[in-house]
Amino acid sequence: MKVQELMERVGMLETGRAIAYVKDALIEMNLMAETNITTQRNDIKQNQRYYHFPYDMIKITDIRVKNHLNSKDEYRTIPRIMFEPKIEDADQELI
Repeated sequence: MKVQELMERVGMLETGRAIAYVKDALIEMNLMAETNITTQRNDIKQNQRYYHFPYDMIKITDIRVKNHLNSKDEYRTIPRIMFEPKIEDADQELI
């Protein structure tokens, strides 16, 4: 849809204002939608607790594990902890 068609549908006469509204809407949609998402798969190794993440990573959106609370070879999301754990961590190693 062209800006002219949009202006005709909403009954707007000022082209500059219509373009500004369209740009604002595109920026707002970009903020609400996750863009540039990549997927990385890592295998869990026995007796390894800490794993390295890529340096260009900004945010983790989801972590899924196969056969978590099921036996159907399905991947399920691991619940996220919301508060500080009440049990102190015995392994205080920092990377």
